[in-house]
Amino acid sequence: MMRAVAISTPRLDKMPGTFFSAAAKELKGADHSLLDDKTQKRRPKTFGMDMKTYLRSMIPHLESGLKASKSKDILSADEVIQWSQSLEKLLANHTGQVVFGRFLKSEFSEENIEFWLACEDYKQTESDLLHCKAEKIYKAFVHSDAAKQINIDFRTRESTAKKMKVPTPTCFDEAQKLVYSLMEKDSYPRFLKSNIYLNLLNDLQANSLK
Repeated sequence: MMRAVAISTPRLDKMPGTFFSAAAKELKGADHSLLDDKTQKRRPKTFGMDMKTYLRSMIPHLESGLKASKSKDILSADEVIQWSQSLEKLLANHTGQVVFGRFLKSEFSEENIEFWLACEDYKQTESDLLHCKAEKIYKAFVHSDAAKQINIDFRTRESTAKKMKVPTPTCFDEAQKLVYSLMEKDSYPRFLKSNIYLNLLNDLQANSLK
């Protein structure tokens, strides 16, 4: 019988330095604008840490004898295997979002999952806050001068801009579907072949046999 492994998965808005930080803080009402990001030069990102270091930061118990965790989140090898079944299953899992986001960051395309997550959050927004959130998401990801501009076609960009006049819960749906499709066809297959995914799976499988 395979043993499940407990890991700590911090809340999205409490994870400094991860791909969630800018989008989550903006969506939760931070005073500063993501537009400030465009004034900063995009420094080259490196993903030079070896995988044991990465796993140590993601799953401390793997390097410390499977010590008991207080977290309610349980990650098993079976669950990680399910991530390979579809991008939908990967993104439905909080830890899957974290690991996939780290991979996208290594490919300089973390804006895709940041935008997708922002849209998911936006759909749950109360009507009186729609306009404010829509404006922030649009300026951060869709506008032609956006600091984290997503890769969508001109027609979709223009169509989304028009919807900003009277924002609705579905005004980003078209752009979100395009970004999801891009991740599904491009980044997701590479993720499943990456060291980030394979080493995580191998470590969980190895520990399940102990």
